[in-house]
Amino acid sequence: MMHDEQLTIDAISERQREVLRIVIQEFVQTAQPVGSAGIVGRYDLGVSPATIRNDLAALERMGLLTHPHTSAGRVPTDLGYRFFVHYLLAGLDLTPEEKHAIRHQFHHTPAEVEQWLRTGTAVLARTVQSAAVATAPRTLRCTFKHMELVHIQGTKVLLVLVLQEGAVKQQLLDVDQPIEQHELSRISNELNDQLAGLDSSGVAFNAARLTPFAAQVAGLAAETMRRMEQHASGVVFRDGLAEVLSAPEFAEGENARRIVRVLEEPGLIEQIAAGLPDDTVHVVIAGDGRYDELRDVSLVLSRYGVTDRVSGLLGVIGPVRMRYGRTIGAVRFVSDLVSEKMEEMYGS
Repeated sequence: MMHDEQLTIDAISERQREVLRIVIQEFVQTAQPVGSAGIVGRYDLGVSPATIRNDLAALERMGLLTHPHTSAGRVPTDLGYRFFVHYLLAGLDLTPEEKHAIRHQFHHTPAEVEQWLRTGTAVLARTVQSAAVATAPRTLRCTFKHMELVHIQGTKVLLVLVLQEGAVKQQLLDVDQPIEQHELSRISNELNDQLAGLDSSGVAFNAARLTPFAAQVAGLAAETMRRMEQHASGVVFRDGLAEVLSAPEFAEGENARRIVRVLEEPGLIEQIAAGLPDDTVHVVIAGDGRYDELRDVSLVLSRYGVTDRVSGLLGVIGPVRMRYGRTIGAVRFVSDLVSEKMEEMYGS
């Protein structure tokens, strides 16, 4: 999280850590600079305002706080937020009541991945009062479950391919001569017996041992499965745009347009998450100095899905002035819940 910064937890005193935590907490709630008088008035740190002023000045010299020209108070820097998230963050969980309410909402959601993602983004946006986004799941390894050949008319045959990952693909075939439905059903049953449970390579390998038409159908199924493994759908689910645009950071038009572009561009989110491990929640603050498009926003992202089979991204996008503890807890819980539902669906 800290990247090139040499600052560690040992670099600041215990009281300075508490002062930094207070400044971030107050600024996140009010969007107003925080001064020594306000800290002493609301928190019992057992020291004088002068001591707090010295601590604020020291934190500013370290680059953790900055001093707006028009105010006597301080505000966190991007480095300050990163230090806070990396070293000082606590309370990364939702309440039992909140978890129960979210589970209840998912329980009443139709058992479809698309509906779970719509529910998940709506729940996240409402819980953290920011924008939530999810990318449609990408199939990492397709597994043949079932297929059906349906006679349409003349030489037209519809291939319906069902994968264990839940995807259904249809393709219209033009055969050399009409084939009766009973014969198509026989071929379908033969293929289902031989191909069930195989991945794309297994389906392609077995195609070579089939009769010409059955081999053609199996080859098309294998090619469809390979294409799905290579390409994400590009579909994005989002919620809470109005919430995030109401933040003072996005009152200026260009900042608002920038966050809308991030929400609408799945490629950027996938690029950011490409090198991240699958088993943790990731926080990207102001682009972490690598993504200019994100210089005014923070992302809290997690992968969901079924290990080695299907995977997508789910998370929150909002101002750098974010309630990180609550947001991380919410993203983790909803992501785990979507994964749990998908594992039940796919029989993992």
